[in-house]
Amino acid sequence: MGNKGGKGGKGGKAAGFDLGTEINASLVVFLVALPLCIGVAVASGVPAELGIVSGVIGGLVVGAIRGSTLQVSGPAAGLAALVAETVAENGVAVLGVIVLFSGILQIVLGLIRLGRMFQAISLAVVQGMLAGIGLPLMVSQLYPMSDAKAPGAPIENMAGLPGLFSTVLADPQMMIAVGLGVVTIVLSFLWKKVPAPLGKAPAPLVAVGLGCAVAALPGVEVKTLQVGNLAAAIQFPGAEQFAGLADAAILTSILTFTVIASAESLFTAAAVDRMHSGPRTQYNTELIAQGTGNAVAGLLGALPITAVVARSSANVQAGAKTRLSRTLHGLWLLAFALLLPVVLALIPISVLAGVLVHSGWKLFAPDEFPKMWKQDRGEFVVMTVTTLVIVATALLEGVIVGLVAGIVLAALRMSRTVIRQHLEEDTAKVVMAGNATFLRLPQVIEALENAAAAGKPRIRLDLTGVTHLDHACRNQVEEFTAQQRKLGLRVELLMPGPASPPKAPAAPPVEPQPAAFPGPGAEWFYLDTRPMPDGYADSSSLVR
Repeated sequence: MGNKGGKGGKGGKAAGFDLGTEINASLVVFLVALPLCIGVAVASGVPAELGIVSGVIGGLVVGAIRGSTLQVSGPAAGLAALVAETVAENGVAVLGVIVLFSGILQIVLGLIRLGRMFQAISLAVVQGMLAGIGLPLMVSQLYPMSDAKAPGAPIENMAGLPGLFSTVLADPQMMIAVGLGVVTIVLSFLWKKVPAPLGKAPAPLVAVGLGCAVAALPGVEVKTLQVGNLAAAIQFPGAEQFAGLADAAILTSILTFTVIASAESLFTAAAVDRMHSGPRTQYNTELIAQGTGNAVAGLLGALPITAVVARSSANVQAGAKTRLSRTLHGLWLLAFALLLPVVLALIPISVLAGVLVHSGWKLFAPDEFPKMWKQDRGEFVVMTVTTLVIVATALLEGVIVGLVAGIVLAALRMSRTVIRQHLEEDTAKVVMAGNATFLRLPQVIEALENAAAAGKPRIRLDLTGVTHLDHACRNQVEEFTAQQRKLGLRVELLMPGPASPPKAPAAPPVEPQPAAFPGPGAEWFYLDTRPMPDGYADSSSLVR
């Protein structure tokens, strides 16, 4: 139904389309996008113009392609740290090649219809990934917010905060810069409570306006944005940059950009779909659209593009119904950069850093951790591990560890093994049910050892209730049985499996064989026909 709604967008357009509303929404998105484009570029260690170029591509290229109707794309804060690391190691020119081939790979994934594959990723891993992106982003932006330079890696940035604090207290100009950043953060959090019509203005734009006014005052010497010619900032990758594709590190970066950009875009699409009742996102088509945008951005040497929640939610709240608003916002970005570049040079860098600190806080979403703890402690562990590994190492390593942790958690939960133990006069009984896999091998071994240590002349192992018995557990049970028989104990082993006639015992049975053998597929060695005692359930011990 969702895909049909997406394909039937023309009907929705005829019913709800209003040109004035679409233009108004595009202006709102433009005002939100402008400081974010510039701020992400600065945080990524590239010229501010490249952030605007990516914003223009996100509007004019991605926005024009059918996929998601109201989702808005552009340079994303979530990739800023990764881009900064890549630029520091390889240069801006190589970044274009990485973004280009990431876009091509996204197009391929969309064409082979793997767009929904990203929805199979555990929510705990996704939230951990976003938190792992947001926390380092906030810490790193505290430095430009103070007109200082960040040391580098997230751990180094965190370790340098006490020194930064001391430096700021000793420099009045740095304190002014910090004050502008703090005001920006406060406005970003509280502006939504300001009543209309003033409250309808985007908080980042208001912060930029105030910052420009303060920066223009006599005696204020905070750092402002350095903006050059938009066309001059474009760098087409050359043969030397394409030769870098032979480097394993570059290929790893391409894969990392592809996975993170695709996941962020498609997760954003799912979130935006919940904000409105219009056509649903066509995931494969949207992945192709994102890939096309990144391919163009890569050819121009610009920043990678993803869907962005802040712009998308602003678009929905402004009443947009069609793709026109998000396409027009790219046109306004282009016109502003070409016609009013002098205005951009008035913007304090500390204000843009404050905008990104707020974005980092929303990505970090600290409220999600206690919420996840209450809902599911296993998923909380996965989420926390993902976040910590990303902060301590890098984005790709953290996501991989998070995915592995999520898979292990799922395997543990699927491997539910119930083990009941009971002692009678001359028999130690062990009954197993559920899925017995190598993940539960310690509990299985413990139960077998307890049965052997009971000192009874007879042991009964009933595994007929086991729905899945993997090789590790089967081998352990069979070895235990063989060992105990060598010691002279009587061992009954009832195994799950397809129906088959009973196997003859290796030695004549001590007691006569019964006419019937136990349930389907049970391997019969010695059968105790006495019923279980009434108190069995009460006296049993349960191991999970």
